[in-house]
Amino acid sequence: MANDQPKIPSFAFAFDIDGVLLRSSQPLPRAHRALSYLQTHRIPFVLLTNGGGKSEQERVQQISQLLEVPLDTSMFVQSHTPFAELANGHGKENLKDKCILVVGGEGDKCRRVAEGYGFNNVIIPSDIITAYPTLWPFVSLDSHRPFARPLAQSAYSNQQSSGHPTVKVDAVMVFNDPRDWALDIQLVLDLLLSIGGHLGTLSTKNGDSNLPNRGYQQDGQPELYFSNPDLFWAAAYHLPRLGQGGFQAALEGVFNAVTGGPENGVQLHKNLFGKPTQGTFEFAENRLRQHRTALPGGDAGKLRSVYMVGDNPESDIRGANDYKSPTGSKWDSILVRSGVYRGGKPAHEPKVIVQDVWDAVRYGLRKEGVDTDEMG
Repeated sequence: MANDQPKIPSFAFAFDIDGVLLRSSQPLPRAHRALSYLQTHRIPFVLLTNGGGKSEQERVQQISQLLEVPLDTSMFVQSHTPFAELANGHGKENLKDKCILVVGGEGDKCRRVAEGYGFNNVIIPSDIITAYPTLWPFVSLDSHRPFARPLAQSAYSNQQSSGHPTVKVDAVMVFNDPRDWALDIQLVLDLLLSIGGHLGTLSTKNGDSNLPNRGYQQDGQPELYFSNPDLFWAAAYHLPRLGQGGFQAALEGVFNAVTGGPENGVQLHKNLFGKPTQGTFEFAENRLRQHRTALPGGDAGKLRSVYMVGDNPESDIRGANDYKSPTGSKWDSILVRSGVYRGGKPAHEPKVIVQDVWDAVRYGLRKEGVDTDEMG
């Protein structure tokens, strides 16, 4: 019997969430209409967000309910989703059984997300400050104790700090926006200046002008990972709020103040994920191709073009404009006015600026030769 399913379109959409589909967990007008139209017409799309802090399954379920559109995790990439690959031998090393310090998010939710990714030895700042209360004197331990776990024996090392066994951290992963910047900056700074990630130690290589980077981060200190660089995001308040990129800038500012920074020939070595990085867009494109292949019936064929719909010129638009697809797919950027973007000429110019996500979908469809006159 011949397959009478229509051929799957050679184009697709990628949508940011906050400021495009939702704002402070409330659906934006016409978001449901846009996604419902695409699903009805079997046009593939993926949700590509720099948000996070929850498991993919929990977040997708929440968005599905809010937008009243059936979604699944195969259509969803949040900022820390690619971190899962670091637990499976991808990247610089296999971190599956290493001691990972997870920073950011509400309570211990990001610890649980990391463990769901396959990391077997995860600690959070609450564990450390509860075990070492003098590490940062300006903290309320009552706010950390409910989420703290006793540090496992595997987290300790033979290295001594002030006469006591110390914790050894192999990697620091900022999963989501930190809530206690002061504590987290102090803790991460200590590790960046340590001997081999042994908390409470201080490397003698720091400041050595005979070494690369004047000796900083040259003594086996933990790798530092950020899940996204967003300086701002669209929350309930009428003006954009600082995001994880704000924490990153604060940490880097303190690091530069301590080390002398670029003027002293020192750079903070870090690994960036999330939009606008090449790796995150490549990860999202892989998800799109897999999603297209999984659609019932029809012939997926080659993914020729993708329309990235976002509200943030620095992440959504810049990322789509700069992205170089390994398979030759062409990404067009569409900027909406419903989120971070406040008007004027953006630093990274999109193909077009439209009012909202429904107008963005109509623009993409018109470019693909689809008659949109009856869409309203």
